[in-house]
Amino acid sequence: MALLQISEPGMSTAPHQHRLAVGIDLGTTNSLVATVRNSIPEILNDEEGRSLLPSVVRYLPNGHAHIGYKAQQEQTRDPKNTIVSVKRFMGRGLKDIAHAENLPYDFHDEPGMVQLKTIAGIKSPVEVSAQILATLRQQAEDALGDELVGAVITVPAYFDDAQRQATKDAAKLAGLNVLRLLNEPTAAAIAYGLDNGSEGIYAVYDLGGGTFDISILKMSKGVFEVLSTGGDSALGGDDFDHRLFCWILQEAGLSLLNDADTSTLMVKAREAKEILSNQPSTYIDAKLSTGDVVHLQITKSIFADITENLVIKTITPCRKVLRDAKLTVDDIDGVVLVGGATRMPHVRKAVGDFFQTTPLANIDPDKVVALGAAIQANLLAGNRAAGDDWLLLDVIPLSLGIETMGGLSEKVIPRNSTIPCARAQEFTTFKDGQTALAIHVVQGERELVSDCRSLAKFELRGIPPMAAGAARIRITYQVDADGLLSVSAREMRSGVESSIIVKPSYGLADDDIARMLQDSFSASEVDMQTRALREEQVEADRLLLAIDSALATDQHLLNEQELSNIKQHIEQLQTAKQGQDHQTIKAAITALADATEEFAARRMDQSVRTALSGKNLNDI
Repeated sequence: MALLQISEPGMSTAPHQHRLAVGIDLGTTNSLVATVRNSIPEILNDEEGRSLLPSVVRYLPNGHAHIGYKAQQEQTRDPKNTIVSVKRFMGRGLKDIAHAENLPYDFHDEPGMVQLKTIAGIKSPVEVSAQILATLRQQAEDALGDELVGAVITVPAYFDDAQRQATKDAAKLAGLNVLRLLNEPTAAAIAYGLDNGSEGIYAVYDLGGGTFDISILKMSKGVFEVLSTGGDSALGGDDFDHRLFCWILQEAGLSLLNDADTSTLMVKAREAKEILSNQPSTYIDAKLSTGDVVHLQITKSIFADITENLVIKTITPCRKVLRDAKLTVDDIDGVVLVGGATRMPHVRKAVGDFFQTTPLANIDPDKVVALGAAIQANLLAGNRAAGDDWLLLDVIPLSLGIETMGGLSEKVIPRNSTIPCARAQEFTTFKDGQTALAIHVVQGERELVSDCRSLAKFELRGIPPMAAGAARIRITYQVDADGLLSVSAREMRSGVESSIIVKPSYGLADDDIARMLQDSFSASEVDMQTRALREEQVEADRLLLAIDSALATDQHLLNEQELSNIKQHIEQLQTAKQGQDHQTIKAAITALADATEEFAARRMDQSVRTALSGKNLNDI
């Protein structure tokens, strides 16, 4: 007998129309998948009832791979072919990877993203991540009994364009339709906001295995607005493991370990870190391939002391995001902890001391991101139910700009702008008859292009020849809900248009984003001086070019003394332009403009006479 599915009229989507969608937390250490069933978000466990999938892939000689727990168990035996923490390699070149010399992998520094040599061939971080995502997809489909229509995948708020694009590529390779890339702190806020009905201003402190994010969010009547975001894309629980690993080497008097022993001690360091979250002390015991035996006791206080500098590195961005949001600690209503690394007691204490409140951790910090992503996925899949009227307003972490004359960066979309968004500015040509314009898209907070990150370059061609400054070229920047950028350029008079979807080969170096923000604060005065200098130099070039063109055609309008005076002022401006004082250049520009004022008037009179020559008054 067939069973019919029924529901209360108007209360929810008809069950037979319910579209299966999931939220995926693709983590550095562990990954999870969640969905919404019966209006309740829940983690989907594997067939053995485990919610966490270790983000570990081991490649085999036959080309197959073990993913998750089985791969993790073989990590110390086969470190070269067992890839852990691959999230740190996404969208990165070899020079961007911290502690690469201590990792057991054979890296291939290919153009673009780094590659890893395994027994099954060369693998990119995208391929490795795709294996993890495919496992989660299969786990979800087995649990739900049907195919998925899509997934919301979370990424660190500080992931740049390259890292976000690499994540989307991995999902596509895994057979997933990406409904949206969602910032991890925002996903956590969704889980807390909808679960607890919270309102007010909250800080989301997200310390995961490989990245650190801090976001300030305002939750009010179903609106989730990100006010500011910051962090460090190369700071996470892995760094605490590495610091403990270095302590083991120092205390045991070890050096020059082979890959297997290094992997063994790294695993022991991670295990000790996790135990110290609940116990006052633990022992680290290991037998190395050299015959050396490690037997050390470490206490919670020693671990806190040796990792204190790492905890301090997370507090500095907290101060910055408060400043960006124009808030103080007193304005914060609560602090949400996200990420397994926040289980460390000294981390929780530091967060509580800074924000002067006890952090919220009533939702499992390992699961909260996946649960929030599932809620968003359910909404985007069209499974809107009563009470689902809420709005998500996220932001971009770094300003997006364009290169202008003099190597200056003109910001088009400022950092912490709400996404999705589109902004446009009008620019013009520098020379008479210019028929093409080179467009250079950059990312960063500094005034000079050389101090920012280059994202893409393209050209607008076919501009009708016009006098300098006559063309009207509208440059439009569009950032989608995933934080990915597209740029278009259009000459408004002729309609000529060109565009590009920004897809950089790889992204910012590990500390580049944090460094860019720090540099923008510390170097702001120098930047403004440099910008003023460049602007005056560009104006000097424009004036010199215009006067050179005028003298070439109308020099006969000047007597020798007048011509000599103008040339003298030209030389003075050329000399001033070589200096570093923008006020001197500005004064020389003004002097040259004054010296050529009569010349300009005569040229205008000549143009008028030429235009009226041979015409009578009635024809005009």
